[in-house]
Amino acid sequence: MTRYGLRVTVGLVPVLFAILHATGILNLGLAQRLDDMIYDARLRATMPRTLDERIVIVDIDEKSLAEVGRWPWPRDKMAALADEVFERQKAVLAGFDVVFAEPDESSGLRQLRKMAQDELRSEAGFVEKVRQMDSRLDHDDLFARSLQGRPVVLGHHPDIYLAWGKTRITLWNGFGSNIPALAKAAPHAGFFNAIAEPDGVVRSTPLIAEYEGRFYESLGLAMFRQLTGYPAVEPGHPPGVPLFGPVPGIESIVLKQDGRSLAIPVDNRVAALVPFRGSGGPKGGSYAYHSASDVLLGRLPPGLLNGKIVLFGTTAPGLLDLRATPINEAYPGVEIHANMLSGLLDDKLLVKPDYAEGFELVLLLLAGIALAFGLPALSATRAVALSGVVIGIVLALNFWLYLTYGLVLPMASALMMAVSIFGLNMSYGYFVESRSKRELAHLFGNYVPPELVDEMLKDPDRYTMQAAERELTVMFCDMRGFTRLSEQMDPVHLQWLLNTIFSRLTRIIREQRGTVDKYMGDCIMAFWGAPLESEQHAAQAVRAALAMSREIIAINREREVEGQPPIAIGIGLHTGLMCVGDMGSDVRRSYTVIGDAVNLGSRLEGLTKTYGVSIIASQATRDQASGFHWQELDRVRVKGRDQAVTIYRPLSPIASVETDGAIRASPEEGWEGLLRSYRAQDWPACEVALANLLVIDPDNVLYHLYAQRVASRKRLPSDPGWDGTTNVETK
Repeated sequence: MTRYGLRVTVGLVPVLFAILHATGILNLGLAQRLDDMIYDARLRATMPRTLDERIVIVDIDEKSLAEVGRWPWPRDKMAALADEVFERQKAVLAGFDVVFAEPDESSGLRQLRKMAQDELRSEAGFVEKVRQMDSRLDHDDLFARSLQGRPVVLGHHPDIYLAWGKTRITLWNGFGSNIPALAKAAPHAGFFNAIAEPDGVVRSTPLIAEYEGRFYESLGLAMFRQLTGYPAVEPGHPPGVPLFGPVPGIESIVLKQDGRSLAIPVDNRVAALVPFRGSGGPKGGSYAYHSASDVLLGRLPPGLLNGKIVLFGTTAPGLLDLRATPINEAYPGVEIHANMLSGLLDDKLLVKPDYAEGFELVLLLLAGIALAFGLPALSATRAVALSGVVIGIVLALNFWLYLTYGLVLPMASALMMAVSIFGLNMSYGYFVESRSKRELAHLFGNYVPPELVDEMLKDPDRYTMQAAERELTVMFCDMRGFTRLSEQMDPVHLQWLLNTIFSRLTRIIREQRGTVDKYMGDCIMAFWGAPLESEQHAAQAVRAALAMSREIIAINREREVEGQPPIAIGIGLHTGLMCVGDMGSDVRRSYTVIGDAVNLGSRLEGLTKTYGVSIIASQATRDQASGFHWQELDRVRVKGRDQAVTIYRPLSPIASVETDGAIRASPEEGWEGLLRSYRAQDWPACEVALANLLVIDPDNVLYHLYAQRVASRKRLPSDPGWDGTTNVETK
């Protein structure tokens, strides 16, 4: 598994759940509810809130019920209402969001039949009564004759149950139609049922529905066809659907006439979302409302409704035609049909297309993969940015399709998935990775510079305390004369001095990316190349050693001002294979280095006093630390090692033209000549070279050391096997 394998796996879990929801295998009610909330909020935000002057609603409101009487009204009054609308007001079309399913019991003929059955005994009396009445007493017939030949669409109300056939068309299990006389006079009709979602809110209405093998159209669609003259509807199937056999789906309602064609998009229930224009009701500002009693009693100016489409409906609460919609909880049912008709006329219907599921799946896969694989590799800030970009793209794409093409596509599952992936990654990073990072910082914080710990925390899995053999550069830095100094100072002042010096030297080590191993009395042990690997570990160690020598000079200047004696340090550097890791006992452990190479570094530090220099580095360190001026000091064989080591003193970086008092360079040519003569056992030449060097620097410990060696060696017989190596017996 990759470094981020577990986090990627965790991130893919929300993707799986979102896909299961999108395919219908797993119903996440929260996602559906969130989609509904997003749709409702977006719908309210984008409603035109303008008046559609083409459509007028004749409202059976509380005022009308008070003035005309309880509903249903006698059909003679409905006939008078229809005559007023068409004859005096000149409306072009009328639709009824009511159904006349029962005969009018207030009709005079019906009263006559009752009298004939209950009271009339003689044929002569019955005939006389009939002669006194005419056909105007039949209110149903009167209403039917007022509708006859006029552009009228009646309403009917099927009993819908939420089940769909192979075509996904809404099926009815009952039917409530108008009485035969009215249905015959006005054969055009449409159902006025809307579909309530599981939360009880009406957001859409079917355009066609099925009952006993026959298809019926909605009130809005029927009125639209009456206005436009389109013939009966045809189903529009997706491309590639066979002409015969089961029909898998309908993506549109197709109207064709005289070479022109109109495809009305529908969802997988053959329904269309209601394009609400405004807040609804007489004060909503979307449609002009006129009280039915005002129309019936002729209070409107003649021709006020000229050329208008009239919808008869009710806003009276007692007539139970108020619906819960995304706009408000008491929206007039008649205005739902007005909105649908308005949308059909403007060709601006919102629709949830049949490919919504496929779109959602593609969106989930693209966004999910981007987040699941991208977030684990990013920092918290960049993870927030990536999540914001993905969520922004999802929102922008969805809103663009909605505003441009009227497509209502699911978005909640993608948003929930994105937020879940982000939350899981952040939680995982905080509770799991941050714990490992805190442990790493705790383990290495005492040894490694903070900036190196920060680098390590970017990839904590690479760093452990487990022992490993690696090539590193080790440094030992010891204070000279510390024992004598400690005898002259009280413990408090000695502690302060030691802490001050160690703090300033440690800062230099950390600046050069070194790891402080331990403090041993008056000695600092450090190494380079672990735990953070570096190809420049030898050069970093040399730069640190030179900077530490300069820092001691600065400290001594400060001490001189205070009248304090100077201090000195000796630094040993060696590069080689070492074992690095967590070492120690169950009681106490530390991250350290061990091995022969470490011991050699310690031996080299001990030689600095002998050679009178502050820094001694091995041949291995010199070879890997390019970019410095060097002075070869000697070839030595330390105690415990059979192999001789050539030792050097770093003078300064090659780019530097300055040297300080602690690391002055000896005259290069004379010194190299001395070493050649010394190893060739040419003692007279050595004496000449030393004499010249001591004239230049009479107090140089190194020159005096070699003068003593030359004096001793010249008294001994010549040794052909001697190569100039010095055996060092002390540690």
